[in-house]
Amino acid sequence: MIRFDNVAKRYPNGHEGLSGVSLHLEPGEMAFVTGHSGAGKSTLLRLIGLLERATRGQVWVNGRNLNKLRSRDIPYHRREVGMIFQDHRLLNDRTVFDNIALPLVVAGMAHAEITRRVRATLDKVGLLKKEKVLPITLSGGEQQRVGIARALVSKPPVLLADEPTGNLDPELSREIIELFLQFNQVGVTLLIATHDVDLVDRLGRRIVNLRQGRVASDTVRE
Repeated sequence: MIRFDNVAKRYPNGHEGLSGVSLHLEPGEMAFVTGHSGAGKSTLLRLIGLLERATRGQVWVNGRNLNKLRSRDIPYHRREVGMIFQDHRLLNDRTVFDNIALPLVVAGMAHAEITRRVRATLDKVGLLKKEKVLPITLSGGEQQRVGIARALVSKPPVLLADEPTGNLDPELSREIIELFLQFNQVGVTLLIATHDVDLVDRLGRRIVNLRQGRVASDTVRE
């Protein structure tokens, strides 16, 4: 599903975000990426979502070699990879419904199917009654759920989350992680970058720890 073969990412200023990273996630696997600030967690996710390209090595997603993917094919790749950001990146002049519908509108989906999918996704994240409000009126936890719903509405087989609980209190963080566990149970492959080691330690899932752009450890906590 996701494979890195000796991947490096060097930025124009000379900083190497990743160096010699190799890892493999099976279809339907759920794993966490941990590490200090600047360890390379976000870079790893951005390479999978093709927000950036690797400098060296090979990145494969869904059997597709991203190094060889043409620019015109990137939008189609991104429809198969849902991305959730810590800062939500919501459009505050659009309703919750419109924010979640946006990827489907861009894809040219019929209005009736958009409505069905958006409401079904809102129901999954517990926000069905909030579809007509503006995101700015929601709590931080609710805004994060809108971001999750937007990433899920296209039914991608891969879901990436970059510090999804970073601005939330412990109780809300556990609720968000529980949502991810539910999605994983129906076959979604998840890779989640987080600083919250205490939260993920108790889950018995795979944890890939990065240190200065390299894989320092790759274990499953019991």
